[in-house]
This record gives sequence, C-alpha cells and structure tokens, in this order.
Amino acid sequence: MNIIMPESFNKRSLAYRQLTDAEYVERSQGAVVYRIKADTSNYPSLLDLSLVSRTGLRGANAEEHLQQMGLPIPVKPNQSSVGDNGELILRLSQKEFWLLDGLTNEEDSIDKFNQHERPADNCYSLFCQDSHAWFMLTGPYLADIMAKLCGVDLRDTAFPLGAIAQTSIARINAIIVSHEINSTPVFSILSDSASAEYLWCALLDAIQEFGGSVGGLSKLYSIT
Repeated sequence: MNIIMPESFNKRSLAYRQLTDAEYVERSQGAVVYRIKADTSNYPSLLDLSLVSRTGLRGANAEEHLQQMGLPIPVKPNQSSVGDNGELILRLSQKEFWLLDGLTNEEDSIDKFNQHERPADNCYSLFCQDSHAWFMLTGPYLADIMAKLCGVDLRDTAFPLGAIAQTSIARINAIIVSHEINSTPVFSILSDSASAEYLWCALLDAIQEFGGSVGGLSKLYSIT
C-alpha cells in the first residue's frame, strides 16, 4: 500500500506540521489532507488548501486575456465568479485577477490556464501559489466564527455568495471569499505565506468554540 505523506514531496504547506492523524491525497505535486481519521462530525471544518493550484494575472490586458479563455469575469473589484469547470475567478482590482482551482473533483482545473500564451504587453503573472496560503472554512456558523477574528460583517445579508473582502484577520492581511463548493457554502481565506502557521492556529482556536475541527477534501467531494 502506497501511503502518501507530506514529507514525500518537495512542495509542502507551511501549516502541514499542525496536521495530525490525517489521510492524504496527491494533488498539485504535493500531499493535501483528504480526511482526518477521527473526524465524524458535520460541524465547522478548517481545511488547508495551500498546495491546491491557483494563479494570477495583472495588467491592462489581463481582463481581455481571461475573456479570450472563456472565463466569466466579475463586473467590478471585490467580486468573484465561477467558471464552467468550477474554477473561481477573483477580481481584486480593476486590473488584478486570481484563479483558484474549483475543487469540484480531483482534476486540476487551473493547469490548462497556465499553458495559455499571454499577451506580450500589459499582462503579467502573479505568483499567488507561493506568496499566499489558502485555508477554507466550511459548515455552519461561518460568519460567527469569523466575527471572533475579523471586524467586517460577514453575514449573508452583508457578504453574499461571490463577495470578496480584503481585510484583516487576527491582525493579518487576508482575502476572504464567500462561495460554494458542490453546493456547500464556504469561506476561502488567502493570506501571506509567512503568517500561515499563526493564522491557522487562530482559525482553529475560533472554530473550536463552535465544536469545529480540522477537515479535508472529503468534506467537499468524494474521490473515486
């Protein structure tokens, strides 16, 4: 039996040392938690998706380039949209866009976009895969959990699906996205990689008050 562990790969999440009793699956040339062995609850879960594929573009021609690839582009900054394969398109400013893997199945939905030739002028790659950690909260009480760490109102009425907040969480600059994975409401949280372990511990402490714990991809879909 081939047992997948983070130490088997050169790429590892900066928070992987905080993960114990986990079963992993290979994804994006690294080991991502599939499930926590002892987790049988439906309470809030905290997922570490830092190794899951994402990319970014900035520049005057970035929007046109993404449109040519057939992606739905959010109308204005701090909005997100979902592509045909579940990929998430974040518009962080008029000229800056991030693409996150949709996680709707085990296929990498971002790799094909990295293979497209970019315009020669005014369209530059952003290396958000390495610069930022990606954590996700799923389950009930999402806004209540975040209220312990963030001053922004993240309740549905103020922060609907597709909304983005560029704000501070536990005094760390972060991007929060409200979206769905396989009809499951989630918050994606992207923050500077240098603060990954600190933010992970802060989020874990916040969800434990609501009976939450660490989870894995099995919370979002089943791998066959």
